[in-house]
Amino acid sequence: MLYYLHLLKPAFSPLNVFQYITFRSAGAFLTSLFISLLSGPGIIRWLRAKKGHKIRVDTPIGHQAKTGTPAMGGLIIYLAMAVGCILWARWSDRFVLLFLLTCTVLWLLGYADDYVKMAEHRKDGLSPAIKMGVQIILALGVAAYLYMDPPNALRATSVSVPYSKEWFLYLGVLYIPFFMLVLVGSSNAVNLADGLDGLACGTLIISALTYGVLAYLAGHARFSGYLRIVPVQGAGELTVVLASLIGSCLGFLWYNAYPAEVFMGDTGSLFLGGAIGIVSLCVKQELLLVVVGGVFVAEALSVLLQVYSFRVHKRRIFKMAPLHHHFELLGWPESKVTIRFWIVAVILSLFALASLKLR
Repeated sequence: MLYYLHLLKPAFSPLNVFQYITFRSAGAFLTSLFISLLSGPGIIRWLRAKKGHKIRVDTPIGHQAKTGTPAMGGLIIYLAMAVGCILWARWSDRFVLLFLLTCTVLWLLGYADDYVKMAEHRKDGLSPAIKMGVQIILALGVAAYLYMDPPNALRATSVSVPYSKEWFLYLGVLYIPFFMLVLVGSSNAVNLADGLDGLACGTLIISALTYGVLAYLAGHARFSGYLRIVPVQGAGELTVVLASLIGSCLGFLWYNAYPAEVFMGDTGSLFLGGAIGIVSLCVKQELLLVVVGGVFVAEALSVLLQVYSFRVHKRRIFKMAPLHHHFELLGWPESKVTIRFWIVAVILSLFALASLKLR
């Protein structure tokens, strides 16, 4: 919205600054940060009045003390992010609209899931079939749209291989199921990682910052040409929405840091994972998501491997899955697990950004 103030620059030249992505990204970050910080206490009080939620009995014993901590804190993140995007992003950019559409659908799905848990006292919320069905339908719709109107027409159905100059995987129509796998997988991977205070939120901030850099470079013709990455016209605006996302998550982390005053719940984790997934697809850096979101990938793989091993071999690979619980049962304090996972996320993000030159 504020982007269009630059049209008034003939009358007042300083308004020209509103057309710059870097300026609007800073504005979106600060706006969302302050909104999440200011709205947090009120929303937490409202959620606390709903009697919080019960901790699953299959979590480590130390987690039982968290019973009653309000969930659905994803409300804080989404509302702050949405306001930041509305004020600072350029609404004529199709990637902004696609990002917000994806996030909104997944946010509503997560909100419905958390509401069922809270209002009907059903510990599992919506049935897995409903949750997966909505995600698949959303992913199919978005995949079909980007298949017909791709971010880069020359690389419409190909996937760039990180750390290489000319290598691409040509998927053809298989790009649609690949797209769906990335979007649904990223959404659920972040959901699985949301098990310790600040873990998912802090790691997500690091991943979003990395993709913010990639989005800016992909949308800049000169930089994308110099770095030999797939150029995507309009992708730079995703830097603004990711800055808004980072600001809202950072403000939420103020209340979610150990010991947490509020949990994000599925209300936050589902749409945050989807946000990173959709950006990776829009900027044509799909495979790099495995590196950037390596912590989330490890969390998801630990669950899959644990389930497979127990069903087939009647043995557990980890003391408990997802992976963060395994380290807790090894004796690591919760805060140490969280911070060490953050450190790993930073290292992986730096390794991912190194792909810009190692090619």
